[in-house]
Amino acid sequence: MALSRRLVTLLAGLAGAALTFTLKALETPLMAAEAAAQVEPPEPFVQLDLFQSVVLGAVQGLTEFLPISSTAHLKVVPVLLGWGDPGVAFSAVIQLGSIVAVIWYFWRDLTQVTTGAIRAIARSDYQANDFQIGLGIVLGTLPIVFFGLLIKVFIPDFDNSPLRSLVAIALASIGMSLLLGLAERLGKRKRNFEGLRTLDGVWMGLAQALALIPGVSRSGSTLTAGLFFGLERAAAARFSFLLGIPAITLAGLVQLKDALEVGFGEAGIVPIIAGVISAAIFSYAAIAWLLRYLQTQNTWIFVWYRLAFGVGILGAIAAGVLENT
Repeated sequence: MALSRRLVTLLAGLAGAALTFTLKALETPLMAAEAAAQVEPPEPFVQLDLFQSVVLGAVQGLTEFLPISSTAHLKVVPVLLGWGDPGVAFSAVIQLGSIVAVIWYFWRDLTQVTTGAIRAIARSDYQANDFQIGLGIVLGTLPIVFFGLLIKVFIPDFDNSPLRSLVAIALASIGMSLLLGLAERLGKRKRNFEGLRTLDGVWMGLAQALALIPGVSRSGSTLTAGLFFGLERAAAARFSFLLGIPAITLAGLVQLKDALEVGFGEAGIVPIIAGVISAAIFSYAAIAWLLRYLQTQNTWIFVWYRLAFGVGILGAIAAGVLENT
């Protein structure tokens, strides 16, 4: 899609205006939501020992970037192990490890896209690949920010809503497995990373917003969208990771601010640090493995895993092994 100076200016202006209008329109509801939230005490940290924190850090790291949903696994795995739900506070803090890992892994890509986009703007070369990717990331981040703000305003207790129940997570996992399977079947996979366009960022950004629903998987929804729009598997995954950096970072910092208000409890900070380090190590390994894997393999292993995971949760609830919390 050819981008002229006028079109680029228009897109940037519309994006800025949309974000400004959204923040202005939600200013009063946001203040009301924050005031209401102050009435309820913040969710405390669940007391986990060093071993449990390391294990859950590994779960976070392995599932954040594989298309299988970290939210779902951080809720289900500790419950199955008899540790209980670690809660949003713990999950938010150890997510910092995943943020560090993805920025570390893609530092060269981020530097290249940033500097390349700046040079392209200076030359008015709006067809440059780096500019197209950079603009796609910016525009693709707006949907999840917009809908995230809406959820914060209109569903202030979203973390305890039915959408975070095990049944909802199971249904989301099953639904996304079917969509990924359909994308694997129908996707043309003819475009590589150099063939990315700004519009790819917009469409994948809209898909990323679906990840606000627990169990959908941010990487899963964006990878699925990329395949539907003709990207090669590895290219779709690589851009999915780059697109997710702003969203993951913003979400992690916002949740971290809320979580730290309650302190670290009797267990202290050491298990939390261990969980963050574990998440960083396993996140880095998961990113590297997935990009190599998708260069030669398809995504059916994730389709069948997500389907089995969802069906397994529903079966466990029906058998009384798990409670629909």
